[in-house]
Amino acid sequence: MLENLPEYVKVVEVGPRDGLQNEEQLVAACDKIRLIEALAQTGLKHIEITSFVSPKWIPQLADGLEVAQTIKLPQDIVTSALVPNLIGYEKAKLAKLPEIAIFMSATEAHSQKNINKSIASALSTLAEVIERAKKNSKRVRCYLSVVFECPYEGPVAVKKVADISEKLISLGVDEIALSDTIGAATPKTVLNLINQLTEKINHRQLALHFHDTRGTALVNVLAGLEAGITTFDASIGGMGGCPYAPGAAGNLATEDLVYLLHSLGIATGVDLEKLITCGHLAETILGKQLPGRYLRSALTKTNEQPSKSGNVRLITQ
Repeated sequence: MLENLPEYVKVVEVGPRDGLQNEEQLVAACDKIRLIEALAQTGLKHIEITSFVSPKWIPQLADGLEVAQTIKLPQDIVTSALVPNLIGYEKAKLAKLPEIAIFMSATEAHSQKNINKSIASALSTLAEVIERAKKNSKRVRCYLSVVFECPYEGPVAVKKVADISEKLISLGVDEIALSDTIGAATPKTVLNLINQLTEKINHRQLALHFHDTRGTALVNVLAGLEAGITTFDASIGGMGGCPYAPGAAGNLATEDLVYLLHSLGIATGVDLEKLITCGHLAETILGKQLPGRYLRSALTKTNEQPSKSGNVRLITQ
């Protein structure tokens, strides 16, 4: 282990979308904007800012267009949003985002629970979105959910993941974020999946998206690094979870990921102390503690706790 580590890793911040989408209390657009703009000051260059999924399904992100059109970020920040179909894509186009994120499942049961579509139907819908995005010179990444284990079908065969991944690449997807949606992966299953996928897909077209349900996210990152992956998703403070995956805990915390990478001598371009400031801001906005371990340690040392004052702008659902 720990051989042939990369010199640099790209960190994709998904907190403003994946982190917030499962919060029950609606967070005001102005607070989302504050958080995104703060994250952009940490050195993070890739931030998923919102979703253009129907507000019926994710009311928390109904203000996506307002947020996207209001934030003021440095020009070198790559922003993206999750889009489910052509209707969502048109909003992303209106927001002038350089990148879009699409999503689908590696199992039929999760696909039906998540979007009420079969895998074949989902691929057909996404093909239209990808074609439109490519005509508009937009980069496309795809979240492929439950690639290790499905809450409805159990362990997922690598061949099934490989077949879908190859189809997505053939349709024009630039990057596939292999998602451990319920946090069931282990270093062994990570190495096995990546080693088999990279027989036909360039490792630079793959990213890893871990949840920390069983406390294995960081050791799975090590396995991913060992397998040649250089792009990892994370969420500030460990916010988030999948509303259609029972038992899914929060995402891998951005500050935990960056701390690990820096300890290994891997550059990220991200300022860890500024991430702590963002984590504290996120806790203040949400009015609760977040699970990120490095964040908890840092805030305990400075005796800082999330504010529960009237200054926190929350809108009840």
